[in-house]
Amino acid sequence: MIIGIFDIVSAQNEQVKSKKLKTMTVEQIKQSILGEWVSIAPEIRPSIAKNADGSMKPFYLSRYFRYLPGDKFHLDVINSADAYGKVPLVKISIKGNIIWQGEHLIAESAQKVKFTADEAYEIMPLIQGFADAMNQLTGKGFDKWEVNKTQSILGKAFAPFGLSEGQIFAEYDLIYLFNDMLFWGGRNVDGRGFDKEESRPTNLQIPLVKK
Repeated sequence: MIIGIFDIVSAQNEQVKSKKLKTMTVEQIKQSILGEWVSIAPEIRPSIAKNADGSMKPFYLSRYFRYLPGDKFHLDVINSADAYGKVPLVKISIKGNIIWQGEHLIAESAQKVKFTADEAYEIMPLIQGFADAMNQLTGKGFDKWEVNKTQSILGKAFAPFGLSEGQIFAEYDLIYLFNDMLFWGGRNVDGRGFDKEESRPTNLQIPLVKK
């Protein structure tokens, strides 16, 4: 019986090895991810904000990502107040360029990338409470924030996101393609963003799937 179990395990291991993805070049990855990708389900991430007891507040989001020829991208993020995405708060839209920066050690064929939102960075409140908060927190250079009204924050000082005047938002992230699923980096457990090379993620976020 024990020998039989070992045979089964050995056979399964061989199947796994035979299914192992071949190493992909950067160009092959680029061709494979062209098109539209969406979140499988609402995702949870730690934020830098904290609850009264000192624990980190979670925030919930869904992503819609388009990778275009010439290393262009367009990303829409919907932040929600609840884990099921039933109470959307704000839509964030960014457009820009991806810089490919070499292999990432997290998995075979994973690549380091830098997302740079140098073409568009827009905010649209989806609920009155969020619009009210923006009207209290943002300074000069913005119209009154209203539900379903988009405003650009590209290159502007925007305190809610920690952006200073003239700053172009960028993140040091990763891209990993596996079984038709597109992975980016999972947020650091302490809520830190990916604004520096040393903060680049070392684990994987819930994947996107082709739309």
